[in-house]
Amino acid sequence: MSNRLGYIYGFAAYLCWGAFPLFFMLLSAVDPYEVVPWRVIAALGFCVVVVTVMRTWAPVFSILRSPRMLGWFTLSSLLLYANWQIFVVGILSGHIIETSLGYFINPIVTILIGVFVRKEQLTRLQWVAVVIASIGVLISAIAYGQFPFVALGLAFSFGLYGAVRKQTSQDVDALTGLTVETLVGAVAAAIQLVVVFLVAGHLGAFDHGPAVTVPLLLSGVVTAIPLLLFAAGNRRLPLSHMGFIQFMTPILGFLTGYFVFHEEMPTARWIGFIAVWIALIVLIVDMVLSIRRVRRTPAGVEPPLTTGEIVTQPGP
Repeated sequence: MSNRLGYIYGFAAYLCWGAFPLFFMLLSAVDPYEVVPWRVIAALGFCVVVVTVMRTWAPVFSILRSPRMLGWFTLSSLLLYANWQIFVVGILSGHIIETSLGYFINPIVTILIGVFVRKEQLTRLQWVAVVIASIGVLISAIAYGQFPFVALGLAFSFGLYGAVRKQTSQDVDALTGLTVETLVGAVAAAIQLVVVFLVAGHLGAFDHGPAVTVPLLLSGVVTAIPLLLFAAGNRRLPLSHMGFIQFMTPILGFLTGYFVFHEEMPTARWIGFIAVWIALIVLIVDMVLSIRRVRRTPAGVEPPLTTGEIVTQPGP
């Protein structure tokens, strides 16, 4: 029963994240550099209400009182803020397919961070996956006719976010973590709104009627709900199972960009995407082999150390 609920929560979380392009297109009339600050402020408001109702301020204050923990959460908050900003700019500028490429690349970037930052060892198949994905990114860059800033910006900001969050306590639940991150992010949001006001001369996010204002105010709830669903699923399912489910999000993003918004996919771009997908298949094969090796390892014997896990950090 626990596993069944885990799959329901996991699929629901990644389905929500996969629908984000459709949701944020409702805000296309708003400057994307206004959308994210209001999203962060709305998410903070939602978190404050929920934490107050559930009377779980103690772990939030515990993090705020710890300079070390607050420092790590400040860094993770800035990386998450950057990820959200790049994502919204990508969606509202008509680069939905490129945002999906970023999240397809993310597991490869996570592995590279493990190699260069945490000094982890790659298996032969993982190196093959990295090389194939790199070729795919290069082909995609040539196909786009420009450097894929959105795709790589999303992949690296999210990969670094995952690495930083590993430095915080793994016992921090999703609601507490999001509350602290949005609390720090609200400072960055306020600064960004001031900059937008100084440059544009006004803030126009709420000038477009209820069809835009309502989803903008709901963006905080929309941000928090899949994170809470993810946390519930992650507690009930093995990491490897969540790793497979996570590919729902970029797949849905790709399908949305291609079939709903009819973004162009020339042959060279297809080749680049297919190369990245092949790399992910190689990575998944390596992960499955790694799981089997662990299961065959006798009790008390340390299994071979690899970076075979696909990291399932929360989505955009």
